[in-house]
Amino acid sequence: MTLIFSRHAKRQMKWRMITEDDVKLTINSPDRVEDTIRGRKNVYKMLEGRTLKITYTQKDQDLVVITAMVKGGK
Repeated sequence: MTLIFSRHAKRQMKWRMITEDDVKLTINSPDRVEDTIRGRKNVYKMLEGRTLKITYTQKDQDLVVITAMVKGGK
């Protein structure tokens, strides 16, 4: 399974200093998972005092990361 990052997700990751490794860890080992609209998932992970929220969807055999956010913390 390959991770594909949308242009929006890449921009948000850069602005919020979220690495690809942070995203992979959050998707592979989330603290919490929520189903959302159109088959998307929100996954949350506490890393270094901040909670990451990653929204992604599955397309064929790939996961498409739609956005990445930081909830609270630094």
